[in-house]
Amino acid sequence: MSWNNDSQGGWKSSGSNGGGPWGQNPWGQGPRGGNQQQPDLEEMLKRGQDRLKRVMPGGGPGGLPGYAWFIIAAIGISIIGFYTFTYKVNPNQRGIVLRFGEYVRWEGPGLHFRLPFPIEEVLTPDVTKRREEQIGMRTPLGGGAGGNIRDVEQESLMLTGDENIVDVDFVVVWYINNAEDYLFNIQNPQTTVKEVAESSMREVVGQNDIQPILTQARKATEASVMDLMQSTLDQYGSGIKIDKVRLQKVDPPEKVIGSFRDVQAARADKERLQNEAKAYANQVVPKARGEAERIVQVAEGYRQQMVAEANGQAERFEKIYTEYKKAPDITRKRLFLETMERVLQKTDKIILDSKAGSGVVPYLPLNELTKKTSGSQ
Repeated sequence: MSWNNDSQGGWKSSGSNGGGPWGQNPWGQGPRGGNQQQPDLEEMLKRGQDRLKRVMPGGGPGGLPGYAWFIIAAIGISIIGFYTFTYKVNPNQRGIVLRFGEYVRWEGPGLHFRLPFPIEEVLTPDVTKRREEQIGMRTPLGGGAGGNIRDVEQESLMLTGDENIVDVDFVVVWYINNAEDYLFNIQNPQTTVKEVAESSMREVVGQNDIQPILTQARKATEASVMDLMQSTLDQYGSGIKIDKVRLQKVDPPEKVIGSFRDVQAARADKERLQNEAKAYANQVVPKARGEAERIVQVAEGYRQQMVAEANGQAERFEKIYTEYKKAPDITRKRLFLETMERVLQKTDKIILDSKAGSGVVPYLPLNELTKKTSGSQ
C-alpha cells in the first residue's frame, strides 16, 4: 500500500480506508478529505512539549516548572563554562599558555583563567620531577637494583688519553629549569640529554689516562662531565638543569679484563718494590749524611786546632826572637838547656866523669836511682 498526495492537499492511500498505515494521516488525525483544514502548528508544539515532559524525569503531572529547568540549564552551562575558561596548575607544575600556538605567558600553581580552546591552550610540564638517563647500560623496568643490567657497548666503550679502552656506565639525573625553553627550544629532550652526556663523557675520558679514571679520579670525572654537559645544554637554550652525574661502572673491556688484571698486578709489584727501595733509601741516606757531616765537623775542628797551634808557635817564636835580640848569649844557652831537657827527659841517662880517675867505674846510674827514689816514696 502506497501513500500519495492528492490535488486538494490531503493524504490518501491506495487502500480502501484512505488513512495512513496506522489508520491516521501524518498529523496524527484520521482520514482527511479534500476540504479538511491543516492541523494547527501551536497544537503540534504543545503536544510535542507534553511528550517531552513525559519522557524527562519528573515530567508530567507534578513535574518541575519551566523556571526550574532554566536554572538547571544555567547551572550546567556555568559548569561547562568554568571548565572551559579555567585551568589548574599543580604545585609541581608550571602553566605555559599558548594563544593560537604562540607562547604568551606562564602561570604558577593555582587556578587561572584562559580563553576557550582552540584560542588558548595550556601546557603543564612537571618542573620538579628528577629524570634519569642511563648511558652504557639498560635496567629493565621494575628490575630495581637487583635486576639484570644489559650492557650497551656502543655507548660505554671509550678511548682514554693514553690510547686504552675503558668501559664506562653512568647515570645522569636532570630536571626542568626553564619550562618555556624546555618546550620550545629542543624537540626531544631525553635524546638530547643522552647524546650530550655521552659526548661529554667521551671528551673527559679522552683527556685523561686510564689509571686515574679507574681509581682516584672518579669524583673529578663526574664533576667535569657535569660541568661540560651543563655548558652545552645552556648553549642550546634547553631549559634543563643537570642535578648529578653518577659513575656506575668503570672497568676495562670484558674481553681483555684478565690481561688488564695481570698488568695491574705487575704495576702493584712495581710500586711495592719502589716503596721498599724508598724506605731503605730513607733509612740509609740520612745515616750516611749524618756520618759525612760528623767527619766534616771533625776535620773542621782539627783544622782549627792546627791553625791555632801554628799561630801560637809563631807568636812564641816572635817573642823568643825579641828576647834573643836583647841578650843573645843567655837566650841561646837557655834554648839549648830547654831543648836538651825535652830530648833527654824520657831516655835512659848515664853520666861519665872523665876526671874521676881510672880506678873507680866513672859512671852514675841515674835511672836506677830514680826508680829507687820513686819506689821509696
